[in-house]
Amino acid sequence: MKKVLIWMISVTLMMAVLTGCAEKEKGEDGLELVHKGEFIFAASGEFKPFSYVKNDMTMTGFDVEVGKAIAKELGLKPVEKRIKFKGIVEGVKTGRADVAVASHTINDQRAKYVRFSTPYYYSGPQIFTRKDSDIKTTADLKGKEVAAAKGSTYADTAKQYTGNVKIYDSDITALKALSEGRHDAVITDFVTGRSAANEGFKIKGQQLIERSAQAVVIPENNPLMEKKVNEALENLRKDGTLAKISIKYFGEDITKEEATEKPKK
Repeated sequence: MKKVLIWMISVTLMMAVLTGCAEKEKGEDGLELVHKGEFIFAASGEFKPFSYVKNDMTMTGFDVEVGKAIAKELGLKPVEKRIKFKGIVEGVKTGRADVAVASHTINDQRAKYVRFSTPYYYSGPQIFTRKDSDIKTTADLKGKEVAAAKGSTYADTAKQYTGNVKIYDSDITALKALSEGRHDAVITDFVTGRSAANEGFKIKGQQLIERSAQAVVIPENNPLMEKKVNEALENLRKDGTLAKISIKYFGEDITKEEATEKPKK
């Protein structure tokens, strides 16, 4: 009996510790934060020019600057947290970061576990091949070897058109492999592929498959954070900050829905 009582006390104490670790701090406006006064946002550092690591091991890129701009609107200190892309949604769910600003496409599967802000940019999956390829459209992908990034919606897109999908840790490594002669194609964000081509990768953009909207990932149990982030994004749209950051990294404004060209049928 004594052993059972000791075990129950131990379990109770453990639950209390775990609950304490999961609790967030509240700011003056009632906003729940991992650390008071800080806006901790996750990004992967794996997808140049969206987020990548500099020589001093800090992150920069479009997503990172958007995260910092949101923090400024909220009156909080921006703190970027590097998490591998495949683990970012789980990281937000479990309280490792307040949000993720990491180019997550809004979809129903993710929406089961987290909230999404309004879109902060628009894109879409595109087929990329080597320049001498005969692949032009999704119909040409049947039976072909197509690479995509782990944890991305583009891997799921590829599986709709071929049973031979190869997975990489990031879009850039997949595109590099394609450029060096491996695989038949890569499906990735059209901006990522275009940027890689501009940097010298021997690849060519083919069919833009569909349009997609990318948003900030927010914990499911933090509706006030969703409201505050959406208000911040609206201000950043109105004052031109989002467009300015986009033009800095892409040479064009991809923060408006009309940024993506009409997909080819």
